[in-house]
Amino acid sequence: MQPLSFGDPIRLGPYRIAGVLGEGGMGKVYVGHDSSGRLAAVKVLRPELAHDRNLAQRFLREARTAQAVSSDGVARVVDSQTEGGRPWIATEYLSGPTLEQAITDHGPLDEGGVRALAGALASTLQDIHAVGLIHRDLKPANIVLTSSGPRIIDFGIARPEHGLTLTTTGQAPATPGYGAPEQVLGQRVGPSADVFSLGAVLVYAASGRQAYEGAHVAAVQYEVVHGSPALHAVPQALLPLIAPCLAKEPSHRPHPSAVLQASAPHRGADRLWKRGVLGKQIKEHEARTTQLATLPGTAVPGARPSRRLFLTSLATGGAVLALGGGGTAWWLSRKPDRPAAADAAPAKLLTAGEYERGTLPTPLWGPVAAASPSAAVLLPVRDVVMTAGLSGGLTALRVADGRQKWTLPDVAPSAGLLRLTDEQFVAADAEGNLLAFDASTSEPKWSAPANAERLLATSPDAALVYVLTKDGEMAAVDTEAHKVRWTAEGPADVVVDPAAEAAAGEGRLVVCTAEGQYFALDSTDGAEAWQLGRHAGTALVPLVEDRLVHVGGKSLLALDLESGDEVWSAASHSLDPEQGGWGSPTAVGGYIAAADDGRLYRIDKASGVDGGQVSWPEGTLPSGTPPVVQGNTLWAVEGGGSGGVSAFANTPGGESDGDLMWTYEPESEGPWHMAAGDNRVFLLNKGSVVALPVF
Repeated sequence: MQPLSFGDPIRLGPYRIAGVLGEGGMGKVYVGHDSSGRLAAVKVLRPELAHDRNLAQRFLREARTAQAVSSDGVARVVDSQTEGGRPWIATEYLSGPTLEQAITDHGPLDEGGVRALAGALASTLQDIHAVGLIHRDLKPANIVLTSSGPRIIDFGIARPEHGLTLTTTGQAPATPGYGAPEQVLGQRVGPSADVFSLGAVLVYAASGRQAYEGAHVAAVQYEVVHGSPALHAVPQALLPLIAPCLAKEPSHRPHPSAVLQASAPHRGADRLWKRGVLGKQIKEHEARTTQLATLPGTAVPGARPSRRLFLTSLATGGAVLALGGGGTAWWLSRKPDRPAAADAAPAKLLTAGEYERGTLPTPLWGPVAAASPSAAVLLPVRDVVMTAGLSGGLTALRVADGRQKWTLPDVAPSAGLLRLTDEQFVAADAEGNLLAFDASTSEPKWSAPANAERLLATSPDAALVYVLTKDGEMAAVDTEAHKVRWTAEGPADVVVDPAAEAAAGEGRLVVCTAEGQYFALDSTDGAEAWQLGRHAGTALVPLVEDRLVHVGGKSLLALDLESGDEVWSAASHSLDPEQGGWGSPTAVGGYIAAADDGRLYRIDKASGVDGGQVSWPEGTLPSGTPPVVQGNTLWAVEGGGSGGVSAFANTPGGESDGDLMWTYEPESEGPWHMAAGDNRVFLLNKGSVVALPVF
């Protein structure tokens, strides 16, 4: 964001101009507001281009064509005129992160989220195509997530099907990796090109990776035309929805209406944009937009700097307005008070020449003796990984180099740690008070009396923190009111002690006791929702995803989260599943990974069909600790939790898929604890912490 300078307009039509948001080859873009305070992004054609009468006429004609799109899924063009001989276009001002930013901040969407996204975008493409327009540059950066759903922006290169696109000479017709093969080849395109782009967007949303990658633009474009999309990290259940969109031949791609029908979003899918960490991020953007809209009018050159000073400070101090070109929408993307060094860049993925099967790669850092020898907690959030300190309390190490960043002596790590949002975590002190902190700075955010003995889980929308109290009850702590919302004892004849494990989903808290008994409580009042009974030999961590809960034990079960009804079951390979059986499961793309009878298996998430075992060294037995997934590697702790940690290739369909790549051997006996994030795997053993790379 820049202040107005000499030559910039003070007013364009009804819009009083507040500042410069950006400029490109076609024009300059400003933020303005009308007399009612309504914000708009206003793009003005460059003076040298405005003199080209044909170009100026097309600029306005295409804007007026775009105005015909009445869909709620686009950033609407609200006005277009000529001022002082220069054409301008005003578009709706949207609040929210782009899809690209959301995936970067929070990781891939789950299956329900991808289906909701697919349905919304397909419906919007129908509306765009219905008025004879093709977007031509649908990509994650051109999709803004708002509380009312995804909105498509940037009609800068949208055009009528029969017209010419408004691009300057030499400009790429679409973003590499998202444009259809016919666009790459410079051929005439139709609405099906947008469907190809939609498929590429959904791959990114489901996996966090582009469908087509390469070392340079030409390599990416070659893959688009001749290669196959990288779908190995896309959940199996989503492939029938996504793969047809990426057909090379335009006529083989589905119509947007067919994509909409195939998406079959879950009931209540629109809640994705209002709840959870994503909903919270969207609300923060909306709040800052409201703040911007209610500020006083723009300062003109030489006058006292009121609004302009504020806008300039946004650009230099933290809050950023992001933009999207011709039919541009704008939104605030960062908190003004967010620490500048709060985020660490992801570690570089190892390339084929940088690792060798059977040889442990050089650690990114460590091992460092930074934790208590009895430490059993390891949690990465933002730019730190936290564990129990050598001298008590909590210590945080920088994920980039392992150096200590801060300590919190009054925290009791034995109660556990939980990630609350992408910026905050919760802990407890010796008195059982629940404490929330900024992970990067250790700044206290709030506290609540909870009598907490053990932290169990957080709700998906971060509205509740579930704890086991010192009285042996379970309690839900409201993170907004900072008080206990309810307490519950759980089912009769079931004892819940600090060894219990738990996971939370929408409307449910699922608990597994030390005796291997599973049950679920209603998140609204703590009432018993369902009970499975004793299914495992010890406490195992449940996995909640897509309205299902997956549990290990005598068999690997997928249960309906709301009712507890069985959806599918995978039998154990053990001769005595009562004593052995399946360990704690982990989601791996379209699969569930879990240990059973001395080996690691991948099970299809949707059907429960065996997806094949992963190699394991003879004579070892995976523990019940959930496997960890990072990059193209799957990490598991050997039997008893003390034999070492091994990394396996996780490349479904690849030549080395399932192969043991290397093992990190312990220097001393004792349990291992694992955590991962941003292409780093963190291991804790007897007070030593090490960060390992992945490929």
